Amino acid sequence: MDTVTETVNKVDESLQEMGIGSVRDSLKDLLNFKQYLENQVPTFMGFCLKVVLSIFVFFVGRKIIQWLLKVMRRSLERANVDAGVIQFASSAGKAVLYVLLIINIGVSLGVKESSVAALLGTAGVTVGLALQGGLANLAGGVLLLLFKPFVVGDYIIQDQANGCEGTVAKIEICYTTLLSIDNKKIVVPNGTLSNSTIINVTAKENRKLEIKVGISYEADIQKAKKILEEILREDPDTKSDSREMVVFVDELADSAVIMGLRVWVPTESYWPTKWRLNQKIKEEFDANGIVIPYNQMEVYVHHK
Repeated sequence: MDTVTETVNKVDESLQEMGIGSVRDSLKDLLNFKQYLENQVPTFMGFCLKVVLSIFVFFVGRKIIQWLLKVMRRSLERANVDAGVIQFASSAGKAVLYVLLIINIGVSLGVKESSVAALLGTAGVTVGLALQGGLANLAGGVLLLLFKPFVVGDYIIQDQANGCEGTVAKIEICYTTLLSIDNKKIVVPNGTLSNSTIINVTAKENRKLEIKVGISYEADIQKAKKILEEILREDPDTKSDSREMVVFVDELADSAVIMGLRVWVPTESYWPTKWRLNQKIKEEFDANGIVIPYNQMEVYVHHK
């Protein structure tokens, strides 16, 4: 041992002569660092264990949230609640439950409740100022569910300059999803819908169908009216409206007499009925010699 001490002393003297620090001090620093690491290992392992447990709790909590949302949806469906209300409640419930889950995980990692409350307050003010449009959409969604200008499954037209139309597929917290006739997905902010004129095409069981067609001035008006009335009485979707169906002369236009008809038809059969009647009118007019005039140009060439 004395030999080792003498050797260390000689090495120290040599290093000091070379301008290098003491070996004893270096060994002491090394031992101190080792002791520091040994003291920190339990703390580090405890933190790692908390992180692993937090991840496990998150996945378990997510499964529980999904189960709770499923139970809520089933309960609302059994209570015959509107589909839009169910979708809105599911979206809002999902957001709230996930926020609570994340807060609980943060507290378990050592974050103080007071700090969480202060953070939520600050975040609420910041997000409120930054997402004024989002809050307007949220308020618009609540108004749509309260006053119900439309429900899921209705065909609506947003009546404005850049309006859109389609079948309502989903009503969520901030957005409403429409599906167009050609199956395009249209996402409209609820704030925009709540501040627009909405035309609900399918709100009622029946719609008034109006068709206008021109006949030549040489054609027999009474004959044309009888043909139109017979078409309406024979069509499967219009024959039930025998009281209010009407055929009339709408206008004496520049190049044609405009005949019109109005009749109630089931809403779901509106367009098929209109297309079918247009075709039937053309076929019957042709078969009975009633001319439907169209724009044409006559050119006369005079030779001098």
